[in-house]
Amino acid sequence: MYQVLRESTSTFVSLRGCRYHVRHWGNPAGTATPLVLAHGWMDVAASYQFMVDALSEAFVQQRPIIAFDWRGYGLTASPPTDSYWLPDYLGDLDALLDHFYPGQAIDLVGHSMGGNVVMMYTGARPERVRRLVNLEGFGLPVSRPSQAPGRMAQWLDGLKAQSEGKNELKPYTDAAGVAARLMKTNHRLPQNKADWLAQHWASEGSDGQWRILGDSAHKVSNPYIYRVEETLETYKRITPPLLAVEASDDSLSQWWKGTYTLAEYHERLQSVPQVRLEVIQDAGHMMHHDQPEVLARLLEEFLS
Repeated sequence: MYQVLRESTSTFVSLRGCRYHVRHWGNPAGTATPLVLAHGWMDVAASYQFMVDALSEAFVQQRPIIAFDWRGYGLTASPPTDSYWLPDYLGDLDALLDHFYPGQAIDLVGHSMGGNVVMMYTGARPERVRRLVNLEGFGLPVSRPSQAPGRMAQWLDGLKAQSEGKNELKPYTDAAGVAARLMKTNHRLPQNKADWLAQHWASEGSDGQWRILGDSAHKVSNPYIYRVEETLETYKRITPPLLAVEASDDSLSQWWKGTYTLAEYHERLQSVPQVRLEVIQDAGHMMHHDQPEVLARLLEEFLS
């Protein structure tokens, strides 16, 4: 089992009708800017543990560091719902920052879905962020208005499938099965890290089955098409410096098969007034698992 170097402590806070779970590291009395970490789709706050362990002691002792489970993930309890909406994540983040760091600018990191959220949030609330880091939060391919009816129908079908229990996530007989799933998804993930993550990514039910700590309603697609023009206008209002980090594996090519490329993503980033692009070698989408030491050094240099 992976040996944690920096244990986290947990608190629970009520935010917008959700009982949010928040992990804390670092020095709560530190005078440096707080660091806030937002995880991605079907992930949890504990996913950042390896990166936090790789940060230098001097960096950690200077500041509070928190990561939280988004609504419908991990240990965060949210109201019953049959679908999730991107604006709710922004609202939750705004409420969380007001709770922990009212009136204070923070350093904000987001991975994947969390990267998309923090980009949109910073465009709407640039005064709340001192430095911004986006880890492979690429956004989506350009949509056409003609796709709107089909997308709405897809959402309606998703709601029906959810109500009929067809979106249920696969259970596992034990934690070892969860670890095997994690290693199958990420071939770079070693056994000891997979075993540790499995204990936080899933939990054992009363029937002895292990289930992923993610609401199956997250599988229901939103009904509205992605409007890249609105995204670019939001990017233009990101006034803090942005560090955009991507992995050498080129996840976009794997996901979208040429319908959305890294070149298009890089073109979108040009709308951000101050942007620095970095690539982490020998890493896939879960770069904070694959190369936590490299990522930690990048963050320290950028945030310091």
